[in-house]
Amino acid sequence: MAKLLIVEDDESVRTLAARALERAGHTVAIAADGAQGLALIRAAQGSFDLVVSDIRMPEMDGIEMAKAAASLFPATKIMLMTGYADQRERAEELNGVILDVVQKPFTLAEIRARVDRALACFA
Repeated sequence: MAKLLIVEDDESVRTLAARALERAGHTVAIAADGAQGLALIRAAQGSFDLVVSDIRMPEMDGIEMAKAAASLFPATKIMLMTGYADQRERAEELNGVILDVVQKPFTLAEIRARVDRALACFA
């Protein structure tokens, strides 16, 4: 299965997504904001199979993190999550970097399916 990084400032959403994806057989690392997520991406030398990140977070948002990660490790695959329509539009500037944008709230089945679909593109 895949090595995933979940970057989400809301602890309940982060825990829910991580548990759902671990139960699907993936190895999951977690970060509470974009700065921490970028630090983990750097430490792993970009070796995550998929980074799943919220867009709107304190310190460094998901878009800034995605841009930085893509510049350091161009092969990084990133999927964003958001509960805000205006944030979804911001993600459009990252075509080619972002694989998908998942609307929150999502179900456990939905996040598993979206991650599986994103991973299947590169299998």
